[in-house]
Amino acid sequence: MKRILQLAGHDLRFGRPRPGEGVLVWGASPTALRGEKQAARSGAPLIRIEDAFLRSIRPGRMGDAPLGLMIDGEGLHFDPALPSRLERILSGDALDNSHLLNRARLGIQRVRQLELSKYNLHALSLPLPAPGYVLVVDQSRGDASLRASAADQHSFDEMLEAARKDWPHAPILIRSHPETAQGLRPGHYGPEHLRDANGPGIAFSDPSLPPYALMEGALAVYTVSSQIGFEAILAGHRPRVWGLPFYAGWGLSEDRTPPSRRNRRLTRAQLFAAAMILAPLWYDPCRDRLCSFEEVLDQFEAELRAFRQDRKGHIASGMRLWKRQRLQAFFGREKPLRFIEAPERARAKAVQSGKSLLIWAGKAPEELSTPALRVEDGFLRSRGLGAELVPPLSLVCDDLGIYYDPSQPSRLEQLLLSPLPPGGRERAERLLDRLLQADLTKYNLDGADLPQINQEDLQKSRILVPGQVEDDASIRKGATGLCRNLDLLRETRAANPGALIFYKPHPDVEAGLRLGALPAAEVAKYADHLLSRVPMARALHAIDEVWTLTSLTGFEALLRGRRVTTFGAPFYAGWGLTRDLGPIPERRLRQADGSLQPRPDLLHLVHASLIAYPRYWDPVSRRPCPPEVALERLAAGDIPHPGRLNRLLARLQGRFASHARLWR
Repeated sequence: MKRILQLAGHDLRFGRPRPGEGVLVWGASPTALRGEKQAARSGAPLIRIEDAFLRSIRPGRMGDAPLGLMIDGEGLHFDPALPSRLERILSGDALDNSHLLNRARLGIQRVRQLELSKYNLHALSLPLPAPGYVLVVDQSRGDASLRASAADQHSFDEMLEAARKDWPHAPILIRSHPETAQGLRPGHYGPEHLRDANGPGIAFSDPSLPPYALMEGALAVYTVSSQIGFEAILAGHRPRVWGLPFYAGWGLSEDRTPPSRRNRRLTRAQLFAAAMILAPLWYDPCRDRLCSFEEVLDQFEAELRAFRQDRKGHIASGMRLWKRQRLQAFFGREKPLRFIEAPERARAKAVQSGKSLLIWAGKAPEELSTPALRVEDGFLRSRGLGAELVPPLSLVCDDLGIYYDPSQPSRLEQLLLSPLPPGGRERAERLLDRLLQADLTKYNLDGADLPQINQEDLQKSRILVPGQVEDDASIRKGATGLCRNLDLLRETRAANPGALIFYKPHPDVEAGLRLGALPAAEVAKYADHLLSRVPMARALHAIDEVWTLTSLTGFEALLRGRRVTTFGAPFYAGWGLTRDLGPIPERRLRQADGSLQPRPDLLHLVHASLIAYPRYWDPVSRRPCPPEVALERLAAGDIPHPGRLNRLLARLQGRFASHARLWR
């Protein structure tokens, strides 16, 4: 909170206000009274701070810091005694800027799709109640917004009774406040309010149910002043409001006591634009700066994905010792990972403990008797090789299969066969533009320059053949027929006798760390140039097309508008973007009824592969981050790297682990 205020220009100190200074207090909390007296006594301006309407995953009382603040020198958004800054925007701003309203409409769609609320301890996998209920929203006892609305226990009792009378034939679900559900603060409803006679009853909803999904099945929403009333408006409801929250009085709710000075009629987009885009200050914890509403949504998306996937914890198997520290950072934020090397023991422990089985994809048995999350490096990985023990900024975590194995469906395939989320196309386009400007690839190595090419050769078609690690899982799983680098070179030359062919060895192979090296004399039989230690981005600028087995280079070439021919079935093949000479899984081509699958375009491929499928971790802020942050880290190169001693120890640990497995 202090950092957000500093970035907003507030120089904070304790003590009495000096001339020209103001007094900062937290909302209408009990501690604010001291500051109010100091401001009144000195004549200094009084500035109130409150959480923004997207705050954090957990409530503040559970330790999470806010990612947004409302800073108000006029009033409080939940207190109608004086107009607040938010109310002034809602009543006085034209709110007719088409760009702003388009941002608001898209923001509403994204917030609903991500199931975002002020606090976000929801479990998306829980079954929802049968539709047709009335939702009555509880709040924490003594909350300042209730005092401002002159609401008490009687108000909540009266609201519940009104809901029962308005809907005599519908069940009523009571939604508890997240802090009440966590045992932090009492609410207003208890067992004495429940009714379960033969007719429709009154019951508590599961507090872990996501609010927007819950409102989908609701006939009506009743609230005193809860933020869920605002979210009900965004979900298409017209909530019945007993108090005087900021969203009442604008024609979007049924107000028991409408504020007299609010006589303007607003749309949902206008209400959202004021409350979520114009009024708050949003903070980017990875870049340590104030940011836009859209950027904080990207951050929430990254953090929520990690929280929802990791909240129950994982048992990890098949993980090399040197990888474990970074894996712990990626997946152990909620509960520390427990590493068990033997897959059978790991599976049994996962079932026994109720945790997920997290297994390195290449170490996973052919048949897994329990569901598992298969882990692999992401496609924007690092500045340096994994084989040289450089830790990744991105990992993929697949609950269906793994992207390089076409013998079974993967989560990436499902993303490519599903519609893009709201704003997904525009976000993918921006990310692709940044990636191309920064000229990033998977490993982002420095290296040698391209060889000189004479003028006559420049007129030829230029083809890049990327070498691969020949015992790599992507070859074993995704290549049929051709499986060796030399065979790939031979076939490429036979099909393109007049082309200028470049052969680039895989960097792991060049470093002597993996299999697949070719003698220079063999390369010279089929290739015109050997690109030894030439960075991939530099090589891709020099060519017209790529011929490959299953290499990620084919994907990187597609991003740069190059033609790609595949002999295997990499994840980017079979969608109409490549020329495919190998067998493609039928499920990528046709639906179960035999009709053709929809064809994802390049931006859909970018979104699925670089935004929706991987998880990213920021080594600077040490927290989950969106791909845009990882891309900036890779472009700038300001990434902490393990020192030489750590890398030596990691190598020794890896060798020790290998010997230990042999002895076992």
